[in-house]
Amino acid sequence: MTAGNNGASTPEDEDPFGYLYEDGQANGAQPPSSVGYGYPNSVNRTRAVGQRQYGQQQAPAAATAPYGQVPQQGQAPYGQSNSAYAAPETHPGGAPTTQSSYGGGGGGGGRRGPNTKGLLIGAIAVVAAVVIGIGVAMMNGDSDGDGEKTAGNEASTTPTTSQSSAPTPSNSNSAASKDDLPTTDAKALRLSPGMTTATDVKGAKADGGAYVTGFNQVGASVTWSANSIPKDGKYTLYVGYSVPGKDANATLSVNGTTSSAPVKLKNYANAPEGDYAKGWTQTYNYVQLNKGTNTFKVSCEQGDQCDALVDQLWLVKGWVE
Repeated sequence: MTAGNNGASTPEDEDPFGYLYEDGQANGAQPPSSVGYGYPNSVNRTRAVGQRQYGQQQAPAAATAPYGQVPQQGQAPYGQSNSAYAAPETHPGGAPTTQSSYGGGGGGGGRRGPNTKGLLIGAIAVVAAVVIGIGVAMMNGDSDGDGEKTAGNEASTTPTTSQSSAPTPSNSNSAASKDDLPTTDAKALRLSPGMTTATDVKGAKADGGAYVTGFNQVGASVTWSANSIPKDGKYTLYVGYSVPGKDANATLSVNGTTSSAPVKLKNYANAPEGDYAKGWTQTYNYVQLNKGTNTFKVSCEQGDQCDALVDQLWLVKGWVE
């Protein structure tokens, strides 16, 4: 094939460099320009930017306006958009312009933002649990105003007694502070028939070493009327006693009401059997008292084991541990 138009007159067969050869120049080949290749009647394969129209009739290319003159048709003034050069989505039949929002609540499969509502509900639940826990702790740890430990909201004014926990073994009746509350001993107790006081067994803490004997029989009792109770509330009643190396028990009544908790007269001193002198110790019961005078009775009832000597009774404010 020779340079120039030497075959099928198709764009693929035209030589854009025909103007470089003599036969090409003889056939009228010209240097390439913006509107074609080197041969006459060649196909215009290039277009100026912005000439392409989507879905519309192609408008003829407009000539570039000289510097400083008003642009011609197809060329937009400076600072304005050119309708001929626009994104495909702005023309009929062009690409869709809808985009999925990020983090929105609508459809389209977009990503969702953080669930702030769930986090807020969780935070409120945690705060509520903490507040409830503090309230319960404050209710359980409340006191009656005198630093005394309370067991629930007990505000009954009827004198009652509570179950007594096991007292700590002690050989001294002065182990618990009496807090300037009423105290009594054997000589001041009111005794039932058949009972008396004695001083033969050493170790009693009552005045003159006196104690009550004859308690080991059904119906025996010692009674104490305590005056000057400062106010209604919780108190602890102590009983000083001795047992001969074995456990005993008795019944307590407060202001005529029998307690459900017995008076535990156990051998906390670990005395040998039959040895009263080494068996002196103390026990206690929780009681609820009225302001003023309150009456206590320690008795040997049917089923009780009452082989014990009693020397003192006294009160302590609050329910001690």
